[in-house]
Amino acid sequence: MGVLNYITWNVDPVIFTIGPLQLRYYGLLFATGFLIGYYIMQYVFNKEKIPEKELNNLSISVILGAVIGARLGHVLFYQPDYYFKNPLEILMIWHGGLASHGGALGVLIAVWIYTKKSKRSYLWALDRVAIPTALAGSLIRLGNLMNSEIIGKPTNLPWGFRFIRYYDPEQPIDNFVPRHPTQLYESICYLVIFIILFYIYKKYKEKSPKGLLLGIFLISVFGMRFLIEFIKENQVPFESNMSINMGQILSIPFIIVGIWLLINVSRKKAKTHGV
Repeated sequence: MGVLNYITWNVDPVIFTIGPLQLRYYGLLFATGFLIGYYIMQYVFNKEKIPEKELNNLSISVILGAVIGARLGHVLFYQPDYYFKNPLEILMIWHGGLASHGGALGVLIAVWIYTKKSKRSYLWALDRVAIPTALAGSLIRLGNLMNSEIIGKPTNLPWGFRFIRYYDPEQPIDNFVPRHPTQLYESICYLVIFIILFYIYKKYKEKSPKGLLLGIFLISVFGMRFLIEFIKENQVPFESNMSINMGQILSIPFIIVGIWLLINVSRKKAKTHGV
């Protein structure tokens, strides 16, 4: 029986083409994440007896916030010089270029707008949105894997992937060297985080302390992102001169906010129990 030395990854990112239109795994997984997220939120809203009209408003806001935020995040955080010289490219989202940190900021803004209109608590809404967001993040990272992008550094581990289709003229690599499948690492981590968040919600429902789910989400998602970045290849050339990369820098504020939220939850719980 042969020993596994590496996995050759040569998947075509396009499922099928009809004329000028293409269906890509990334787009399918991206849309699937939002679709499943809608049904998860429907479950939440039904449990708490909230009108479905509110769910539709929230869903539209979150989708727009995530996509616009992720695109602008990539433009501003990673390639501002290129996009300021080619502003029309900002609209060409199908060419690639979405930043999860920008998407997170976009969702935060979108949920804030929703709560202003619905007169609901901001933390209440973010706690619940965090649950399907973790699952969507897992599916999006699978989409990155299907695109052979956001790859890891070389590894001798038997599950290293040789990304045959990876191509970036600004960041050339040896496509036949096995590398960490960092997209898969993140996808698995986010799936586990989703399961934990959903379990906590099912256990406590509306009695869950405000900020608990969001705090766990921010610390775990961006904490894992920070750690996994150490074994990723840089996404843009300027990161080669940095001790920690842009993804790690952008993760730190989210982690700090998550810690603050959990400390706040702990203080309120102690006060309630008279400690």
